Amino acid sequence: MITQVQSQLHTIRDLLRFAVSQFNKAGLYFGHGSANAYDEAAYLILKSLYLPLDQLESFLDARITTDESNHVLKIIERRIKDRIPAAYLTHEAWLGEYSFYVDERVIIPRSFIAELLQTQLSPWIIDPDVITTALDLCTGSGCLAILMAHSFPNATIDAADISAQALAVAHKNIQNYGLEVRVGLMESNLFSALQKKRYDLIISNPPYVNAESMAQLPQEYRHEPENALASGADGLDATRQILQQAAKHLTGDGILVVEIGHNRAALELAYPGLPFTWLETSAGDEFVFLLQRDQLPRE
Repeated sequence: MITQVQSQLHTIRDLLRFAVSQFNKAGLYFGHGSANAYDEAAYLILKSLYLPLDQLESFLDARITTDESNHVLKIIERRIKDRIPAAYLTHEAWLGEYSFYVDERVIIPRSFIAELLQTQLSPWIIDPDVITTALDLCTGSGCLAILMAHSFPNATIDAADISAQALAVAHKNIQNYGLEVRVGLMESNLFSALQKKRYDLIISNPPYVNAESMAQLPQEYRHEPENALASGADGLDATRQILQQAAKHLTGDGILVVEIGHNRAALELAYPGLPFTWLETSAGDEFVFLLQRDQLPRE
């Protein structure tokens, strides 16, 4: 057991070296906020010891108490033995400078749309103040709805999800940011419960993992709700419904922004007549598309 080495680890530097070695030995998968064993080990140690996440160097040679060592080693052991993503161990995930509560009722936030909201979707939205109604479809933890509230100060936002459990997590995050008045939660299978509501802006990070990829997911991802990941044989089931129904829920100059993972080629093949605008993100222009209302299919 990992805890048997406790007496030999005296400083945070010792814990960090040990954790990195154990993570690499176990062949953990990193895709929920950290890119490698070092970053994940540093985060888990600092978070578990209630230390500032940006001040590792200042504490590397600080000695740790027996109780502190025992606590951190138990976290490390759970990460290795059960392959639980770090965010579920700490109940915290970050998008930029914003942190969110998460647990296994929601997927761990990781959306390129968060980057785009930092620039208020410029240049496609010229004046952020004119956005008065917005929708976050498939909101999960509510993270993108909260970012929209900060990016568009005049907007009243609906955050919709099919999962009542996910909405409970979103409610906690919305409360934490004091946005109960501006962000409303709705239990809805995509647009089904939205009736005739229309929005200046609709964003969505829907399920988009295809069947082949679902079958090959690392164990870490299997802690996340399957219905927040899987979207049919080609990963486009949810996106098809969004494209079919979005126009009737947008205002005249409304905009739709959707994240689709690695499905750009499949989507363009399925909809050769749609003039997708692919938005540039830190990982390239393959993952998020934008369409204006008059470019969308009509029922």
